[in-house]
Amino acid sequence: MSNEHRTERDSLGPVEVPADALYGAQTQRAKENFPVSDLRFSRRFIEALGHVKQAAAKANRGLGLLDEDTAGPILQAAQEVIDGTHDDQFVLDIFQTGSGTSTNMNANEVIANRASELIGAARGSKAIHPNDDVNMSQSSNDTIPTAMHVAARMGIEDDLLPALRALRQALADKAEEFDDVLKSGRTHLMDATPVRLGQEFGGYAAQIEQSIDRIEDASASLSEVALGGTATGTGLNRHTDFPARALEHLSAATGLDFVETDNHFAQQAGKELYVDVHGALNTLATALLKIANDLRLLSSGPTSGIGEISLPVIQPGSSIMPGKVNPVQSEQVMMVASQVTGNHQTLTVANTHGNFELNVMMPVMTHAMLQSIGLLTGSVEAFRSKCVEGIEANRERCEELLELNPSIATALNTAIGYDKASEVAKRAVNERKSVRAVVKEMGLLSEEELEEYLDVRGMTEPGVPGEN
Repeated sequence: MSNEHRTERDSLGPVEVPADALYGAQTQRAKENFPVSDLRFSRRFIEALGHVKQAAAKANRGLGLLDEDTAGPILQAAQEVIDGTHDDQFVLDIFQTGSGTSTNMNANEVIANRASELIGAARGSKAIHPNDDVNMSQSSNDTIPTAMHVAARMGIEDDLLPALRALRQALADKAEEFDDVLKSGRTHLMDATPVRLGQEFGGYAAQIEQSIDRIEDASASLSEVALGGTATGTGLNRHTDFPARALEHLSAATGLDFVETDNHFAQQAGKELYVDVHGALNTLATALLKIANDLRLLSSGPTSGIGEISLPVIQPGSSIMPGKVNPVQSEQVMMVASQVTGNHQTLTVANTHGNFELNVMMPVMTHAMLQSIGLLTGSVEAFRSKCVEGIEANRERCEELLELNPSIATALNTAIGYDKASEVAKRAVNERKSVRAVVKEMGLLSEEELEEYLDVRGMTEPGVPGEN
């Protein structure tokens, strides 16, 4: 910013604003009042706020409340905000007034000053007014909640869901590729009856598919927005047709459906829809952490771990141990998942502060939501492209461990009984022999019967071993 300043005024008096700033007095005050962190509203939220302002201007023009000479420049300036041209003018900390009024005024001032320039007036002249013109028919208390929903839906629909669908397909492809690989199942981290590696990956694909379904449903719920409630939910100072017209324009611009809430008091004071949506993201995070951790454990080794799969080698793993390679993509997913679950706690607590007619923790809720969406999108894309798609099955290792798995004796229950099968399993463990070898030594079944009951592939399907 310039070292030179211009003097602007707000309801509290004169304020010195950098001469080349598009923002004005109220933004400058907030900038000075909240030097809390380096956290700012994301690109996605600024884009959404630009969409809301543009839709409002179109509605007000259509209702005859703004003339074309005023509306036209506002629409152009709002488009520049949508496009990111003025991102450097959104200078306010996330930790500010809980309604987000400071950031709403930041947008109003940037758009008003830019629109004033477009008609040949000076910045700060208020030739086009930030409150009277840009903020017409609105309040921060309905604009910010609306932009919260718009930004979250755009992030989910345009970024996160495509990334998840690609991951689901990559896991499904691996499930098909590995369908013939027989291996030990594990419960409680201990050997269990056999599974196919493809079944494990099919389970991962299904977990992601179920997460997609939950997130799609949750995103659709965000189509209900607070625009039109103005200050306290009553709709004071806006045309009765304003919300419907504005939201029609907003839906057309974003390609997503938005409708006026049936109850502004509920949506402006309560953010249950927002918490519910992040709940779907939180659930996704837990699924991703499980999958990433499984892959990390299944690939452990190379000599003293499970080693049933190999992950792509993408970077050295140690500054001191030559040749060491670590499951770094799994680790980044696990850390992202942890951050998302922490963000869910932030949203949960924040929603308890919908005092009377307004929630007063909306900026931090917005930050937590959009950070989670962005982190999950980037994490999932990297995990898919740099890990999942390059996974290979270590077939010999799977066969080696399966051969020594004492839980194979479970298939003998119907032939020799649980107690005798337990004796076989214990002896197999103690003597480090296969179940098949122990049964032969004990003379419990014929070779033909062993082949029938110890059909390992058959153990991975429903049914009773040995039944015809």
